[in-house]
Amino acid sequence: MMVVSTYIGIYYNVVISLAFYYFFSSMTRVLPWTYCTNPWNTPDCTGVLDATNGSMAPSLNLSQLLNHTLRRTSPSEEFWRRYVLKISDDIGNLGEVRLPLLGCLGISWVVVFLCLIKGVKSSGKVVYFTATFPYVVLTILFVRGITLEGAVNGITYYLTPQWDKILDAKVWGDAASQIFYSLGCAWGGLITMASYNKFRNNCYRDSIIISITNCATSVYAGFVIFSILGFMAKHLGVDVSQVADHGPGLAFVAYPEALTLLPISPLWSVLFFFMLILLGLGTQFCLLETLVTAIVDEVGNDWIIRRKMFVTLGVAVVGFLLGIPLTTQAGIYWLLLMDNYAASFSLVIISCIMCVSIMYIYGHRNYFKDIEMMLGFPPPLFFQICWRFFSPAIIFFILVFTVIQYRPISYNAYVYPTWAISIGFLMALSSVLCIPLYAAYQLCRAEGDTLLQRLKNATKPSQDWGPALPEHRAGRYAPTPVSQLEVQPLNPEKPRSADIALPMQDSNGSAHSQDSRL
Repeated sequence: MMVVSTYIGIYYNVVISLAFYYFFSSMTRVLPWTYCTNPWNTPDCTGVLDATNGSMAPSLNLSQLLNHTLRRTSPSEEFWRRYVLKISDDIGNLGEVRLPLLGCLGISWVVVFLCLIKGVKSSGKVVYFTATFPYVVLTILFVRGITLEGAVNGITYYLTPQWDKILDAKVWGDAASQIFYSLGCAWGGLITMASYNKFRNNCYRDSIIISITNCATSVYAGFVIFSILGFMAKHLGVDVSQVADHGPGLAFVAYPEALTLLPISPLWSVLFFFMLILLGLGTQFCLLETLVTAIVDEVGNDWIIRRKMFVTLGVAVVGFLLGIPLTTQAGIYWLLLMDNYAASFSLVIISCIMCVSIMYIYGHRNYFKDIEMMLGFPPPLFFQICWRFFSPAIIFFILVFTVIQYRPISYNAYVYPTWAISIGFLMALSSVLCIPLYAAYQLCRAEGDTLLQRLKNATKPSQDWGPALPEHRAGRYAPTPVSQLEVQPLNPEKPRSADIALPMQDSNGSAHSQDSRL
C-alpha cells in the first residue's frame, strides 16, 4: 500500500499542478484557448466560435471544408498540447523541463506540506474546506449548465445505457479502478485515517455514509459535465460522443473549450479549476499522510515522533524531485503510464488478497468478533456474506477478464513502445510482489522444525495482537488475571486451603479477600 501511495502521490500532484496552471491562465479577460490567433496555433485550428459564425465557409469549397473538419483541432487542444505541454513525439524524448509547470508543481507541494505541517490536526481543519467547497462550485456550474441550450441532449446521452459495453471487460476494469480511486480502497489511506479514530468509533455508520455520498457525488458531477458538453455539441452540430473525452482530455481540453462558450467565461473557468485543485488536494493530503504515518509508526521511537514535521518535509521534497520528469515535454506520457499501470489492477490484486487473508487466514469469526467488540454489535449478515464470498469473487473475476481483454495503452494516435509498457508492468508488480516477498520473510523467521509448523506459526497473530490501549482489552484480548494462575503446593502431603479466603490488608489499610491459592 505504501508503494502504491508513493506512485500515486508522485503523479497526482502533477495533475494538481496542471490545474494550478489553468487556474492562473484563466485570470484574464479572454481565455487563451478561445481563438486560433495565438502564436502556437496551426492552420488546422478551428475555434468553436469561429465555426459557429461560419467565418471559414466563404473561403473554402465543400470538399475543402470537409477535409478541414475531419482534421480539425480545437484551440483548447492546441493550447494543451503545443503550449502547456509542448508535447514531444515519443515517451523516450524527454525534451526540456516546462518551467511554468515546474513552478506550479512546487506551489502544489508547498500547499500540501503547509496543510500537513501538524499532521491530522492541521489537515483535518483544512479538509473541512477542501471537501465541502467543491459542492458549492458544482452546484453553481450545474445551475449554469442546465440553463444552456443543448444541455438536455448531453444529460440524455449521460443517462442512456450502452448495452453493448456490458460485456467489455475494460469497462468493468475501469469502473473498478474508479471506485477504488474514489473510495481509496487498498491505498492505505483508510487504514491511516482510521488509526486516528476513537476505539468505539462507529465505522459501520461512517462506511455507509461515505460510500453513498461518494457515489452520489460522482453521479451529480456527471450531470454538471455532460450538461455543458451537450451545450458544446449543440453549437458544433455534432453528437455528444464526439466532444466527450476521457482522461486528461476531458478536464484540460473538452471542458475548457466548452467554457469558452459561456458568458463571462474566465469566471467559470476559474471556478472549475479551483474546484479541481481542491478535489486533488484532498486526495493528496491522504496520500502524503499515509506515507508519513507509516514511516513514523514503523520507526516508532520518540525522536522521530517529535520530529514528524521534518519527515513530512522530507517526503514532500522527495515527491517534488521525483515529479520533475513528469513536467518535461514527455511528461504526459509517463503520467498516463503510471496512472494505467502503477495504480490500476494492482489495487484490485491487493484488495483481493486482503479479503482472502483476513477472511480465511486470520479467520472470519475472529474478524467479526473484533468488529463487535468495537461497535457493540456484530456486522450485518449482508456484509459478512460480501466479505467472505461476493467481494473476493467479483474482484477476482474483474481481474481475470481485465487480463484476458488487455489492450496496451495509447495516447490519442501515439502507441506506447514495448519497453515503456514493460516499465509499466514492473511498476504494477513492484507493489504486489511486496506481499509474497514479506510472506516468505516471515515464514523464514517463524518457529518450527517443519515447513508446516512454520506456516502455522507464521499465520497466527502475535502475542501482543489486540487493542493498543489496555482499557480496551476485553473478552479474548483481556490479560489473564494473576489470581487465576494455578500454582502447585510445595508440600503435596499438606492439605490445600484453596477455598479459604483470608482477609489481607492492602497498602492503605483496607481489608479485602484474596484467594489463598495464590
